[in-house]
Amino acid sequence: MNHSHRPAPLLAPSLLASDFANLQAETERLAHSAADWLHCDVMDGRFVPNISFGIPVLQAIHRHAQQPLDVHLMIEEPQHYLAAFRDAGAANLTVHYEACTHLNRVIQQIKSLGCRAGVALNPHTPVWVLEDIAADLDLVCIMSVNPGFGGQSFIPNTLRKVAALKELLVDCGSRALIEIDGGVTTENATALVQAGADVLVAGSFVFNSPDPIATLAEMREMLTTALTSDLD
Repeated sequence: MNHSHRPAPLLAPSLLASDFANLQAETERLAHSAADWLHCDVMDGRFVPNISFGIPVLQAIHRHAQQPLDVHLMIEEPQHYLAAFRDAGAANLTVHYEACTHLNRVIQQIKSLGCRAGVALNPHTPVWVLEDIAADLDLVCIMSVNPGFGGQSFIPNTLRKVAALKELLVDCGSRALIEIDGGVTTENATALVQAGADVLVAGSFVFNSPDPIATLAEMREMLTTALTSDLD
């Protein structure tokens, strides 16, 4: 793949894997790291079999964050909460395709709030379902694990799916960024970027490492090198 005009991929550490008892400290130490966005997983116990955090916690994170908050709504009926999450500090709002009966309306609602509009696809959902809305999207999040819990293993089919999505976005004239969420490590990050990924979400791999800031720096250096070598 020719990356001649391609910006460096973005890193979005997932705060779901951080120390919840020290969210202020975690957020502040990421301020001067290689993180481009801070990924926030909101779970409702209905759309996914887990409950994470909601609006008050997001407000608290936003008070100390230097990077944009990339808010991933793993919730049913997200249209009722979009303005509240924007007001809590969300720069990006990503809803699930599987949770939205009227997806076009929800995407327009997010855009009218001034946020980047994203759609996430569960592992079983094919990319072609986005064909008629791709041109309106700012972000497509490919779930590379089943949503609901951190620390899961990467689903290998994701690489093929990313390549297929990249092709679809080009065909639709969409400028949407491709984000990968789940099981991202230094083992698969380069292959994902080469397949077309623009944003990598990493949770457990970053926060369970001895030095999360050093791990993010290592990922940044590795991806920059991969992109440079692709241009040669």
